[in-house]
Amino acid sequence: MNKIHPSAIVEDGAEIGEGVSVGPFCHVGPQVVLGDGGELKSHVVIAGDTCIGARTVIFPFASIGHQAQDLKYRGEKVTLDVGSDCIIREGVTMNAGTEGGGGRTVVGDRCAFLANSHVGHDCLLGSDIVLSNNVMIAGHVSMGDFVIMGGGSAVIQFTRVGAHSFIGGLAGLENDLIPFGIVMGNRARLSGLNLVGLKRRGFPREDIHALRAAYRDLFESETGTLQDRAQSVKEAHPDAPLVQQVADFVLATGDRRICTPSVGGE
Repeated sequence: MNKIHPSAIVEDGAEIGEGVSVGPFCHVGPQVVLGDGGELKSHVVIAGDTCIGARTVIFPFASIGHQAQDLKYRGEKVTLDVGSDCIIREGVTMNAGTEGGGGRTVVGDRCAFLANSHVGHDCLLGSDIVLSNNVMIAGHVSMGDFVIMGGGSAVIQFTRVGAHSFIGGLAGLENDLIPFGIVMGNRARLSGLNLVGLKRRGFPREDIHALRAAYRDLFESETGTLQDRAQSVKEAHPDAPLVQQVADFVLATGDRRICTPSVGGE
């Protein structure tokens, strides 16, 4: 049975699943879909062609699914899809896509968006991601699973963020971050591997050792280009899945350069 507070507005056309709770002064637009067991605490606004997955909980003053903060947007049909079992805390903003970026913003399952974090238009986010307070993700960012972003950090447009990576607090990322990498600083520079995350998630020790060796070959060697070294690493570790992920990420070049360590470690 659904619980809709008398002060909430759920417009005609909205699809509300089973066991949904809509708290005081929420506004749910006519194209919104709310999955089973979801909860809007209070003062939540969900607009546009937006689908919220099952059991996702949204806290006060979140603004979800409004049009992109992009001056090129002209009212075209665009969407926002948020997965199941997510936590969206106070003041979070998530924008729908734009025609120029594919028309859709996608968020995976079991993600946590802490207070006042922002997901820009046309972002493609994986599952089990954590955005700490005041994190900013600009438009067209792609992000793998299990990424953690520290408080006040930011990612510039058209950046790729690899799975299981960690972005330190207040870091400003303007280049692609390899899977399993850590970046710190503004502008952010690669500072090593997310060994703590790898161990916590139970990756085998031999895979971590292979990844550490590959990291040294990629970023501490001066032989050839980074692309050349990535190809060599890929061929040298055919049975190391973590190494293969990193090498493939580097070889699949995007709009941004690969984030690398500072020269001299500075």
